[in-house]
Amino acid sequence: MSKISFVIKRNGAKVKFNKDRIVNAIYRAAVELGERDRKIAEHLANQVVEKLGEINKKDRVPHIEEIQDIVEKILIKNGHAKLAKTYILYREENRQKRRKGSKQDSRPSENIPWAKCWEILDWAVTNNLHTIKALNKRIKKGELPNIIEESEAAYERDVHTAAELIADRSKELKMVIITGPSSSGKTTTTYKLETILKNKGFHFVSLNIDHYFFNLELHPKDEFGDYDFETPQALDLSLINEHLKNLVDGKKVMIPFYDFKTGMRTLNHTPKKLKKNEVLLLDSLHGLFPAMTKDIPHSKKFKLYLEPLLQMKGPYGRYVRWTDLRMIRRMLRDAAFRAYNPQQTLEHWHYVRNSELRNIIPYIKTTDYIINSGMPYEIALYRPKLLELFSVWTKKYRNDSLKRDAYTRASRVYEFLQAVEPVEDDSLVPGDSVLREFIGGSSLKY
Repeated sequence: MSKISFVIKRNGAKVKFNKDRIVNAIYRAAVELGERDRKIAEHLANQVVEKLGEINKKDRVPHIEEIQDIVEKILIKNGHAKLAKTYILYREENRQKRRKGSKQDSRPSENIPWAKCWEILDWAVTNNLHTIKALNKRIKKGELPNIIEESEAAYERDVHTAAELIADRSKELKMVIITGPSSSGKTTTTYKLETILKNKGFHFVSLNIDHYFFNLELHPKDEFGDYDFETPQALDLSLINEHLKNLVDGKKVMIPFYDFKTGMRTLNHTPKKLKKNEVLLLDSLHGLFPAMTKDIPHSKKFKLYLEPLLQMKGPYGRYVRWTDLRMIRRMLRDAAFRAYNPQQTLEHWHYVRNSELRNIIPYIKTTDYIINSGMPYEIALYRPKLLELFSVWTKKYRNDSLKRDAYTRASRVYEFLQAVEPVEDDSLVPGDSVLREFIGGSSLKY
């Protein structure tokens, strides 16, 4: 039997073989099915390694696709048909993404809110904020206070429109869900929306979905020790749905408590019940994911989606990506409030993005209204805070085949941050701005 020391990746790079990657791939598929026994994943991975040793000749380096083929066969051989199907579907999904990424596709994506994007682009052109070059010109002319005022006003109009739409359905609503991908500004928007609607006679009761996390040890973890807690399956979805259904029906439930210091959950911790005139308010990353609220009628819930849908061209005619804006926001927030350094956020972001593309973005068409939380001026604030770090990361990851995602993102952000006029002083940013959620100094009490 030959020992496997290296593996060939899809990009042709030769990297050290690590059995843990097989374990993690199998366990990740199992978690999607609601199964959380890592020992079974390890047992199956051992069989994969054994099979690889049997069929490989001395010094031959297997390709990643070959290893994945063997994983499928081992899963089926051991009677894990559902697990094999989930693994195969996930593998095919990734294959399709790679194909789309390698060729031009003129078909419009169903997962992009085109009407909202056009509205924002029209606003950006009207206010001469549609390119970094135009933004720089206005900043150099001393118009930063005007830019901030215009940008904040556009966001506030969106929030007030959402409040009006919710108020129009006051007689039937029992739940308002504020959702969107990581670092979209859900916390600030939830606060503002709640304040507006309280003045319209609404009585809200908040439910913290974070208390429904499974114990940390049950989440998938990669060979670098990084936990993947970004997926909806990191939450006890069936219990969330059950509790929400009971609350909407006027029944009392016992909310669990999750201790983030220990990574442990305590069940049946806090009693909660809705009064007749009260409405549930949920601020949740996965609020659109069907399993979370599947037993609550659509007429009783309002789904609000947030994202910084910035419409701004950077260098070489490339648009600033929304996901890059959110990654920067999360870097600043994690560093300031969660003792998580920016490099860790960058290296973890592929988990964030993969989960968004699979579990959030596909359901954007089910939302009732979309709020744009992107501020054209925010990138000018980020340059002095992070430009040097992105320069370091671009060099650090350039030749690291295991960190290609980190390199791609770092080099892309470094490119547009270099092009923007820096703004060192953020004192002009309003205390109640959605950006204060990330750069600090908020006047709001979350």
